[in-house]
Amino acid sequence: MTSLDNRHTTAQVINTVNTVFPTMTLFEVVLRVSSNDGFVNLSRRFPSAKIFIWCNRENDVVEVIVRNSEEYPLVMEEIRAWGYEIVEDSLSDRRLCLIVQECHCMNQDTIVRHIGKLDILNIFPNFIEDGWSYHRLIVFRHADLEELLRRLEKWGWFYKILRKVPFDGFIASSLTLTADALFSELTEKQIDALLTAYRHGYYNLPRDADVQAIALKEKVPRTTFQEHLKKAENKVVRG
Repeated sequence: MTSLDNRHTTAQVINTVNTVFPTMTLFEVVLRVSSNDGFVNLSRRFPSAKIFIWCNRENDVVEVIVRNSEEYPLVMEEIRAWGYEIVEDSLSDRRLCLIVQECHCMNQDTIVRHIGKLDILNIFPNFIEDGWSYHRLIVFRHADLEELLRRLEKWGWFYKILRKVPFDGFIASSLTLTADALFSELTEKQIDALLTAYRHGYYNLPRDADVQAIALKEKVPRTTFQEHLKKAENKVVRG
């Protein structure tokens, strides 16, 4: 049974949509879903993996980025065991690209399959991380959103709507900045510094900890930690 504390109910979502957009039939939704999809389960077992999927209902193009060097060969081994063809891989970048000749999105009971049967446009790529898949949708009719959410509930999938706004008609402009593009130039130490700072509440208002306090807790030199953090922040801002 899907936990009501962990996601919106269909009735709550639809009531909100109908209240905010009484005459609007075209709107944008960003949906987060936790299901039993193979790639979603893979991201649960390997938390450092980020997965991007493009699908045309016949073939999938999948890009997998693994931040943890120890997890990278394990991820490759598991994907090969599925029978998928890895067309390119890079050990230095810990990323691999594969083409699935038989689209797993349409052959399995996935959210993409349900979206494809409704009057909803799925803007690819779909992004998977930490046991969740993220989907950006352009919805043409409220009834189709209702039906999609009912199907998710029927299968017992957890979901949460992260964004509901009127669609402004521009897709490309919002696709220029992706998580992959934003963090691709960061080194592993810089990513670790960002995540460590975030975990200790460095970016809360007011801050829960300063650089000195975080460095002491992590038992690392303050100057080293601060250097990695500032370089990471500068790269993200430039991105």
